[in-house]
Amino acid sequence: MKNIFLRFLFAGLSFMVLTRCGEEVLEIENPNAITLDRFFRNTTQFNSALNTVYAALQFQSISGAGLQFEMLQGDEAATEFFYNRQIVHANLSFGDASEQVIGKWSQLYIGIYRANQVLFALETNPDVFDDIEERDQVEAQARFLRAFFYFQVAHDYNGAVLRTDPRLEADVSAPFLSIEEITNQIILPDLIFAKANLPEFWPDNQVGRATWGTATSMLGKVYLYQEDWAQAASEFREVIDSGIYSLAPDNLDNFSHLTENNSESILETAYSAELNPGAPGGQVDDTQFITGAEASALARDVGQLRFGGFNTLLPTYYMHELFIRDAVDSNNPINDGNLQSKRMGASIAPLNADGLYYLTAPSLQNGWGFGQTAYVKKHTNWYFLPNEDGNSRSGINFRHIRLADVFLMYAEAVLEANGDVDTAIDFIDRVRTRAGVITLRQYIDDTGEFPEFHKSITVRNNAETTVAPSIESVMTHLRRVERPLELFAEGHRWKDLVRWGIAGDVLNELAQDEAWRLEIERLENLDPPQSNELNLIAGGVGPLFIRGRVRPDFQQASVNYNPSNKDYFPLPANEVQTNDQLNN
Repeated sequence: MKNIFLRFLFAGLSFMVLTRCGEEVLEIENPNAITLDRFFRNTTQFNSALNTVYAALQFQSISGAGLQFEMLQGDEAATEFFYNRQIVHANLSFGDASEQVIGKWSQLYIGIYRANQVLFALETNPDVFDDIEERDQVEAQARFLRAFFYFQVAHDYNGAVLRTDPRLEADVSAPFLSIEEITNQIILPDLIFAKANLPEFWPDNQVGRATWGTATSMLGKVYLYQEDWAQAASEFREVIDSGIYSLAPDNLDNFSHLTENNSESILETAYSAELNPGAPGGQVDDTQFITGAEASALARDVGQLRFGGFNTLLPTYYMHELFIRDAVDSNNPINDGNLQSKRMGASIAPLNADGLYYLTAPSLQNGWGFGQTAYVKKHTNWYFLPNEDGNSRSGINFRHIRLADVFLMYAEAVLEANGDVDTAIDFIDRVRTRAGVITLRQYIDDTGEFPEFHKSITVRNNAETTVAPSIESVMTHLRRVERPLELFAEGHRWKDLVRWGIAGDVLNELAQDEAWRLEIERLENLDPPQSNELNLIAGGVGPLFIRGRVRPDFQQASVNYNPSNKDYFPLPANEVQTNDQLNN
């Protein structure tokens, strides 16, 4: 059910017309404008304003099409060289004027500004609420959302400018704080308050609001990023033991408009393809003159070309191989004749995919050439439409936090905290069981070891290697295999690689595998051919079936990667130009 956030009543509180030029700020008083001292006179107005804070989650750089740029950074996804806006992220050549670099900063701070308006009004209008619990719940929601936005700023830009006063002139210019400073000064206090004051459940007509479980899960994630392993494990365990959440029956339930706000969902952004039907997907409500689309543009961007999409996001050969080797457990009752895992079926479409893809069998469709071995299914409408919407409108909610992620973060936390290998395997295997694949425990019980799936067997005639369970081997599996498989294209990957400090190693390893394929391609294109290992011209060889050419996903990224300037986005050029406390 689409909730009230999709019809926010207070689109874009506009208190001042603000113009920046160097150090000058021009304020123009509009006698007809809704201002802080004229609004927030009753609880209805407070809730209307709170709805606009939730509405900021809909911005495309936060939950929609803009996330594709970040999904291209790392080992999960790639794009074609002719997509100029996307390739700068795939190649790690983005700069301070790149679209997502500027757009995400701006849109996150719109969300922060809206949250600050609500919080400031609560301080200056203390007598509006007769019910203290209701007042605290409004504050808790605003503080949770502000913490969420600041977490994104901090871990995308390696820190943040702290702004808490909605009277714009107060902090147009403000210093840049480190991740640690912004976390301790704003993110943790906001989340701790939210956890203490949010309910476990909302009424049915309020589903989608932040809850106790949302705040607790986010708090655990913040501690995890701080490497406070024991505290992170404690927060995650509270969520797990609460009994509020359970894994959805099928992976696809997390990426379908038919099963939104399900038992696995902890935080998701609501979208609708029905509301405001004339507005193109991605049109946002950041001024009082524009009606937001309420729809996401992500599906059309990443959907397949032949079905009305733009095909800007492609699974890397590394990801494709991980999915292929995610072997189905024939004894798991979740499987019903499928030859590939349930999470593969919800995530990517290779040439030999199970079932239908945009309502037809892949074997009856064109595609899977030009080095494109698989297409992205996740976030697209492949499961019920023959084509993506021509106006870039999709109603699939974007899930920011779900229980499977909490399970995997908990596994990481207990491994790091006390080396609890058995508990880590247990929670990894809960996720694997839902996917319908052979669990790590099954492999271990059979041979005493489990496969090192992150080591390719499709290059250099490599044989599969196995390893005994240990803190190191299970952590490697969690980082290199389980999280990318379960959370493919959900926006977590680059942040994970950066916080683990392995981004450069991963890119270099995959660039070496790619270099081998590129050399085979060169040999096959000689006259006469000097190799046939990939059989590119005649249709490829299994399990990947690379056809036509080898797509070079990692050569440039591995060269461009430098942790000092590529782990995080640079500060946007326009922020540096208008904030005179930066670079001082």
